[in-house]
Amino acid sequence: MSHDPATTPTSAPPHTPGGTLAGSPGGNAAFGSLTVFTGSASGADPDYTTATRDLGAALAAAGFSVVYGGATVGLMGQIADAALEAGGEVHGVIPEVLMNREVAHQGLTSLELVPDMHTRKSRMAELGDGFLALPGGMGTLEEFFEVWTWQYLGLHAKPVGLYNVKGFWDPLLSMVDHMVAQGFMSPARRDALVISADPQDLIHQLRAWTPAG
Repeated sequence: MSHDPATTPTSAPPHTPGGTLAGSPGGNAAFGSLTVFTGSASGADPDYTTATRDLGAALAAAGFSVVYGGATVGLMGQIADAALEAGGEVHGVIPEVLMNREVAHQGLTSLELVPDMHTRKSRMAELGDGFLALPGGMGTLEEFFEVWTWQYLGLHAKPVGLYNVKGFWDPLLSMVDHMVAQGFMSPARRDALVISADPQDLIHQLRAWTPAG
């Protein structure tokens, strides 16, 4: 399958975090796109690359389009390549400051060039019907916590999940459990997370997810 990149060197229109392209509250019936956060590095264990490629292929096979940060390096590039190779659509959003530093992917279904990091995150949030954090670094953490906080505040009604490859997210989840135990987070917030190390299980949970009443 060939892919002609459609680069749009313009800023995105104003929107709310629960933008119109990303589904309505409780509306997973039309779940078609997943915004993925992951590292621009590949990590120390090659299993992270293998698992990321497995997820990309599974998402494409399930009919999901992938929205991500637009780079060709690290796990970011791996999930894009795997989804494209499996016949899926991949939409990248990259800011001008990272266009050269991250080596923008030129083979995507579409690549949108935006002026800054804030616009990038907003566009990625707007374009996704759900969010998934893969292994990554501090940028991945920041993106994950932002969309999870937006879910808590009711700014969107979309699933937020963790691809827990080889228990990568277990230390974070231990901290989250500590926050719950110490009264800084309700158990319902913790329970709202979609968590799995299996791509098919993640896809099932994302499609079945509904907002807390």
